[in-house]
Amino acid sequence: MTQLGSQADFSAAVGQVREASHTLVTAGVDLQSKLLETVATELEASLDDILEANTLDLEASLDMAVPDRVLDWLKLTPERLQTAAKILRRLAYLGDPRGLLLPAPSRLSKAISGYGQVVPLGVVALVYEAFPELAAIMAGLCLRTGNGLILKGGNEASQTNQVILQALHQALDQLGLPQHCIFSLTEEQGDMARTWLLQEPGIDLIIPYGRPGLVQQVVRQAGVPVLPTAIGNCYLYWSATGHLDTVTHMIIDSHRGEPDAVNAIEKVLIHRSCSPSAVVQLCHTLWDQDFEVLADGALLADLPNVKSATEADWHRPFLSKTVALSLVENGPAAAAFINRHSSGHANALATESYAESSRFTQLTCSAVVYINTSPRFVRNPAQSSSIALGMTAQRGRCSGFVGLSALLTTQHILQGLE
Repeated sequence: MTQLGSQADFSAAVGQVREASHTLVTAGVDLQSKLLETVATELEASLDDILEANTLDLEASLDMAVPDRVLDWLKLTPERLQTAAKILRRLAYLGDPRGLLLPAPSRLSKAISGYGQVVPLGVVALVYEAFPELAAIMAGLCLRTGNGLILKGGNEASQTNQVILQALHQALDQLGLPQHCIFSLTEEQGDMARTWLLQEPGIDLIIPYGRPGLVQQVVRQAGVPVLPTAIGNCYLYWSATGHLDTVTHMIIDSHRGEPDAVNAIEKVLIHRSCSPSAVVQLCHTLWDQDFEVLADGALLADLPNVKSATEADWHRPFLSKTVALSLVENGPAAAAFINRHSSGHANALATESYAESSRFTQLTCSAVVYINTSPRFVRNPAQSSSIALGMTAQRGRCSGFVGLSALLTTQHILQGLE
């Protein structure tokens, strides 16, 4: 473990990570693909050791009164680790996402021409709580794109994170690549090291992943670029033409993303003309699936067994099987409510009207809008190029899914013609 006694020590370590990333790029795409395969193999070979360490972390977390939701995120299963290994192998078979040549938007002068090429950012940091397998998945994304990676996991998963890091480093050693391609800040290095991380100018991007409090804290404290992820507080607008069966499926299926239902629908805005009996039927179906249902005052008269939703509920993610219902006048009113209250990364619409869907997508400030389909988040989708760490509401170059493209940028090349 690299000894860190000061900000200068950490800056030197970041410099080593950057140099290691250059070595990784120089090694070439074939060796990087072999490395990803090797990482997957090492992860599988270490499965028993990882699960044993995870059991120790879970026991310690119970003594520390860690919230149940975080315990769910922390508790590894063989299936979760196998999914991480599958993602690594799919990234191994993916073509090189770098090097794509892009034409310059215009010529600067008659004597100069130019183009752009896709290149890695350089050094990326992941600050995360629980979710031990995210270290391996993020390592895969960085190794595929040629970025150096710095990991700062939560103390609740310290032993699990250490065993996973050892597997990652063993893979690097096997192929003769520097361990500093993946550098981890451990529990022993203390909270001061995290402060250094957030203020280190040598880091090109920090991605925080976890509960909103963690993400917001990183955004507030960081002195370098941050790509904030988002979990929960996703909205569904049930329009006048939307079908009950569609609404029911969208809600229930969105909560099946395990262990982190990133895009779980937690709030449903219901057009005033929707049948009260259909709303009651929705509640009964959700209760049968062990959901808790809340509602605003306009619905409570028809739903006597439902608790009242508070004003704060509309702003915060529940991160549980809880759904709050509210009546709205129309689509524009629903979009305005969503823009004020939702997390902004994934919202949904149930409608049979093309015109309404078109209007809703124009009015809603959401990174991704799902129409008549479950917004369920899948980290390992059918298209390997769409593998994603999570979701972001950030608008601009990277919006929606946080995947390979979030770790790449464009380098502009200008060349004289004489």
